[in-house]
Amino acid sequence: MYPMLRFAKEMLKFRRAPRIGVLDAHVSTHRCWPWDLDPWIELNNGRTLTLYDLGRLPMAVRTGIIGIMRDNGWGITVAGNSVRYRRRIRCFHRFTMVSRTLGWDARFLYMEQSMWRAGECCNHMLLRAAITSAQGIVAPARLMQAAGRDPVSPELPGWVRAWIAADAERPWPPLLPPITPGDRNADLPA
Repeated sequence: MYPMLRFAKEMLKFRRAPRIGVLDAHVSTHRCWPWDLDPWIELNNGRTLTLYDLGRLPMAVRTGIIGIMRDNGWGITVAGNSVRYRRRIRCFHRFTMVSRTLGWDARFLYMEQSMWRAGECCNHMLLRAAITSAQGIVAPARLMQAAGRDPVSPELPGWVRAWIAADAERPWPPLLPPITPGDRNADLPA
């Protein structure tokens, strides 16, 4: 279940926080609760992605981007991500999340987020997001212009450009392996 109460708490907590630039870092603190755990009594990898919303959306509010999107009838959707997990976050551990936008290209915004505990990075995510409208994807430069910001992105770091290039090599739709007739169902192509 989506952590609606925690999301509401974060949005209320940062609704009057000082504005930040579109490329500035947003820092927030969180706690790992029993319902965030996997069978190994640590923060579940899928829940990690959900908790990253609790940093990314208040960041967007503080930059003013959410208001611009709302005014224009635009939405935002995750279009891809890559997470590197290195340290465990266990039940009741408090951790700090750092969220920031790195830049954009013709279609997507690129953001990084990380969770820290006791001076060590526990995990780090690179995320690609699309601004959406009824007509399709809105160019991030258009969003920045609407926000009165420079529409030209700073140069994306090399590791982000490498991820974009590698992801472009990935087949879409994915190639299905041979499936036994007993496992086939109506959701899979014939």
